[in-house]
Amino acid sequence: MATTNVTVPFSEPPWLMGLPSPYYNESHRKWQRACRDFIGEHLLPHALDWENDGKVPEHVFRVFSEHNMLIPNLPAPLPIDLLRRLGIHTLLGGLRIEDFDYFHFVIYINEMRRVGISGPASSLATGMAYGMPPIIAYGSTDLQNRILPDLVRGAKRICIAITEPDAGSDVAGIATTAVKSDCGKSYIVSGEKKWITNGVWSDYATMAVRTGGPGPNGLSLLVVPLRNQAGVTMRCMKTSGGTTSGTTFIDLDDVKVPVENLIGQEGRGMKMVTTNFNHERLAIAIGALSAWIDQLVYQMDQLVKKDKTEANRTLGGQMALVKAKDGLVLDECARCAVLLFGGNGYTRTGQGELVEKIYREVPAARIPGGSEDVMLDLAVRQLVKNLQAKTKALGKHKI
Repeated sequence: MATTNVTVPFSEPPWLMGLPSPYYNESHRKWQRACRDFIGEHLLPHALDWENDGKVPEHVFRVFSEHNMLIPNLPAPLPIDLLRRLGIHTLLGGLRIEDFDYFHFVIYINEMRRVGISGPASSLATGMAYGMPPIIAYGSTDLQNRILPDLVRGAKRICIAITEPDAGSDVAGIATTAVKSDCGKSYIVSGEKKWITNGVWSDYATMAVRTGGPGPNGLSLLVVPLRNQAGVTMRCMKTSGGTTSGTTFIDLDDVKVPVENLIGQEGRGMKMVTTNFNHERLAIAIGALSAWIDQLVYQMDQLVKKDKTEANRTLGGQMALVKAKDGLVLDECARCAVLLFGGNGYTRTGQGELVEKIYREVPAARIPGGSEDVMLDLAVRQLVKNLQAKTKALGKHKI
């Protein structure tokens, strides 16, 4: 078994360094050991070579799927009924699916991030982490039964397609249209999606489309078939970092999509997209921050069990702040590492190869999931809004 005995200060989270923690129990420790062993065997040894080659071999995705090691990318609590119907009752190391919480999620992400670069892990995980949750939370029973089993088993893949050439962090500016056909049986989708992680090898995209007028109330979510679909053209994009993550430009030219592929109701797309933002931003932030993350995760884990909508409202501002801080911390650490390595940190091969790659991946932490400036603005507005609401509530209950 992998050992958690370490000699390098601050190289592991405090609870793995032998320090007491109110958050982690023996279930988490057992899960951490199982994750480290599995990822240490199937991802860590070859990740840098795959990043240089620009692609993670297909068999790696199959291995992770066969061992249910992509399921931990889903938000906690897991979709218990769905997994049980598919015969999945435990995860690696015997962890019961009903016991999986957000601290198990943090451990999984941390172990995947030990690779040092984001591309290989992103190539495996992004679809299940961001593409599936809206279907699980809001999809009709028919849509879930048609789409989810193959995705959970790894027989098919999915991505999340929000960003466009002229609409990045401004989700309300989405221009891709979905217009119902004359017969009413299909949506006709036209537009462009850009910087779509995993897009090039995905069978489906959970896509933000405009079914109504301008602004957020005109947005909907639609499961759009991609592979071998008439009217869909995809091409890989060359990025500074994360070369194995399959960043894709998608062109949609009168793509016919069954109306049954609508997720939830028309015009509710903005709410559904933002509901998963906390999960997405948390996953991005875990790689750089520790104690702050543990506190937020505890709050998120407890609040989600009571009221998911209230959890998003209460923690949205804080999650935006921690996501922005994550990019700043990574930037500082990466630049410091390059300087410490000197010339080796400036070359793409040799002793400093990994450091140089991490430095090039800093924008991948500061932009996806909401650009840093947008996150800081959102955080202030959301926190002030919550403060005003609580102040108003206090005024109604005078002591």
